Amino acid sequence: MEQEQIDQIKELIEYERNRTSPPEGFPKLPDLPGKRYTDPGFYELEKENLWKKSWLYAGHLDEIPNVGSYKLWERAGQPVILVRKNKKKVNAFYNMCRHRGAAIVREEYGEAEKLICGYHGFTYDYEGKLIGKRDPKDFVDFDDSCRNLHKVNVELLGNLIFVNFDLEAVSLKENLGVIYKELEEFQFGSLRLVDQYSYNLKCNWKIAMEANMEVYHVKSIHPETVHTGLDYTGNVNTFYPNGHGRMIAPNRSFPKSPANVLKANPDAITNKLKDSDKNSDLPYYYKTKIGELNDNRPEIETVGYIARTCTQSYNLVPNFVSPMTEKGFPILLWWPTSVNECIFDVIWVAPDWGEGKIPEKHKDIWDAHIGGFNKVLDEDLQFGGWIQKAVDSYVFDGVPLSYQEARIYHWHQQVDKIIGLNKIPPELCVAPKINEDWIHPNDNVRRLQEHQNMTTAAE
Repeated sequence: MEQEQIDQIKELIEYERNRTSPPEGFPKLPDLPGKRYTDPGFYELEKENLWKKSWLYAGHLDEIPNVGSYKLWERAGQPVILVRKNKKKVNAFYNMCRHRGAAIVREEYGEAEKLICGYHGFTYDYEGKLIGKRDPKDFVDFDDSCRNLHKVNVELLGNLIFVNFDLEAVSLKENLGVIYKELEEFQFGSLRLVDQYSYNLKCNWKIAMEANMEVYHVKSIHPETVHTGLDYTGNVNTFYPNGHGRMIAPNRSFPKSPANVLKANPDAITNKLKDSDKNSDLPYYYKTKIGELNDNRPEIETVGYIARTCTQSYNLVPNFVSPMTEKGFPILLWWPTSVNECIFDVIWVAPDWGEGKIPEKHKDIWDAHIGGFNKVLDEDLQFGGWIQKAVDSYVFDGVPLSYQEARIYHWHQQVDKIIGLNKIPPELCVAPKINEDWIHPNDNVRRLQEHQNMTTAAE
């Protein structure tokens, strides 16, 4: 992150801490229609459009480390094979033999010299090309070239694997836009897989995900964990094209004086924080972000001042949320299994520690780090089932969102665009209120001007 951006974010944090109303000109947000969380028809529209036309996280290169390694991935409701072709390339195909539809692979992970259907022996290479079939003499006028495996669009974001079922989709880089450049700070090409686990939740996937797209709830449900380390009043939300968003919420030790915010040396402040907070009573998860805490794990050296002193979290359409730090971080994903149930995946990644599995000397600190984070997750997850009962009730009609929750509204606007506004019943549509005037990089202009006016008036 460039120094100009850092200075701007510092100023915006101070503005958020001191404002007495939403920024001048920010639109009033209508209620989100309640049936977006309960209507079977809307759920089907999501299945047929949102998941079919979006870039979806499907795995990590550590899961398929060698040429010929494969992973069976079915989170999006479609059977997909991810296969490692070489060091820099992964291919993805529907797990469906072009003979009679049998599964090519039936184990979640494996390694094979060729992709061979176990039903009748049809054989494919790593490019999905049909290269062999049993008793070819019995197939009359059979054109092998028309019977290759059906491809799935696949791209890498560093070591992360993304797929898109739309073969005509714009590239992942183009879809992410300016975020793609911002993520370079976190060196995705060096990130290793630490751990992954899942939860089965009895609520609509959006209900669960939206809890991780705002910090308005922090004071209420995280009083002894997140709230002790995070100053939610300084939270800066940024809206990006294509529905993506970023949240930057300062830790409580982040400087509060406007003069210091604008003039302090970032390196000097970071070192001071490391010294002063080593022995504080902050929750473990936040200690590791600010101080070393006898932490001998490698870190991402390029991570800057903001991510080291704030929670810098990105949400990517449709279902990717990640609060990123220098020591490693979780990737959070939500996958619908029905209109009122979902699977919640947590994937932990960290800077490269070298050859082999994660070193024994790092395991204790990772166990403590992940354990602290899971405590926070448990606090978040307690409400999902209860909210689902509420939205299924006779009287639930909509969701009023505050300015602090505007990232959720912005995300819903993009969902409707992907589905197609002409396909959604009018009573389920989200009015496009957050327009180009508020989409990065223009969204900061009014807030910065207001802060400058406030500062001038105070002087």
